[in-house]
Amino acid sequence: MKINIGGKTLELKQGDITAQATDAIVNAANSRLIMGGGVAGAIRRAGGTAIQEDCNRKAPCPVGGAAITTGGNLKARHVIHAVGPRMGEGGEDDKLRSATLNSLRAAGENDLKSISLPAISTGIFGFPIRRAAPIMLAAAIEYLKGDTSLDHVVFVLYSAADYRVFEDALQELRVE
Repeated sequence: MKINIGGKTLELKQGDITAQATDAIVNAANSRLIMGGGVAGAIRRAGGTAIQEDCNRKAPCPVGGAAITTGGNLKARHVIHAVGPRMGEGGEDDKLRSATLNSLRAAGENDLKSISLPAISTGIFGFPIRRAAPIMLAAAIEYLKGDTSLDHVVFVLYSAADYRVFEDALQELRVE
């Protein structure tokens, strides 16, 4: 599913984020930027040790923040490590919105044209995906309406069920 926002594209796609050829992909990171399991582990395995080495130089990163590194051996030239909230820590919605916006800002500040994001914090951090989807999508839409080098934002959802959640949320937002 694709929508147009002021001449820019927001797209939903089911697939593997590590295989995306956008300028950057987003890693759902922890504040120490240690790439262990989940999305981070898959990115580390596909992209190689250079990504973790770059993370080590940039850590720590606060919850809601984002840090940009090399893409290593990935098709994407960069990885943006977004530190989303853990459920139960308080202020989760605002922190997820900040992590999304700061990822987009990191791409824009580096003059990137395209970025792929996963459903941040919805894995081991326990953020409900039905709650995360409208927060992340609204943040991306708001960002794309502004002045940015980004012209293509892709949400890459691993499962068909996760894709449907984001698709439903996007349709409910009624973007104009």
